[in-house]
Amino acid sequence: MTIHKEGRKLLFVLLAVLFAINYMVSYFLPGLAIVQQLVLIASLVIYLLILQFFRSPSISIEIDDKVVLAPAEGKVVVIENTMEDEYFHAERKQISIFMSPLNVHVCRTPVGGLVKYFKYHAGKYLVAWHPKSSTENERTTMVVQNPAGVEVLVRQIAGAVARRIKWYHKENDQLTQGQEYGFIKFGSRLDVFLPLDAEIKVELEQKTKGGKTILAVLK
Repeated sequence: MTIHKEGRKLLFVLLAVLFAINYMVSYFLPGLAIVQQLVLIASLVIYLLILQFFRSPSISIEIDDKVVLAPAEGKVVVIENTMEDEYFHAERKQISIFMSPLNVHVCRTPVGGLVKYFKYHAGKYLVAWHPKSSTENERTTMVVQNPAGVEVLVRQIAGAVARRIKWYHKENDQLTQGQEYGFIKFGSRLDVFLPLDAEIKVELEQKTKGGKTILAVLK
């Protein structure tokens, strides 16, 4: 288990701020031990909560070009056929995973292959489970073509709290299945769009593990 690079600066600054607060409380309120203890406990709780959010566990990934892996840890909130109007302009199977602040927020590519399309969209910050969040919120869209020529679209979507989408790749990059390609801070959602003949292997409300849970099998 390591701390993700996106959180190291924030954690350092937060540690300095909390240390300063505790120092000032002990300096200006030397006779109020109970207040000092409460502030110290609150500081520890806040720091540990932020620390766990930026955890980045090491995982082993079994490469299989026939399957689509979950791009993130979270809960399946959508499984449906829908129109995908940005890239495919056609009907696709959509699987959406909601990531709470308690989940690991590393985003992984669901299939390996060539990045055929990548685009960042500025937008709103509706709650991540809102039906319009997929098309109106701040988001990125990435399409990866696997070795068999099948294209899978994965979309990072910012939520009401998550307003920091990070990505590390661009068009024409070659990605390995399960490879980290981005990070979203403080709760968010990922949508995956698959061919209509893909065999879905998850159910609504099912918990997923990024790079481990099989979402679907490709024909």
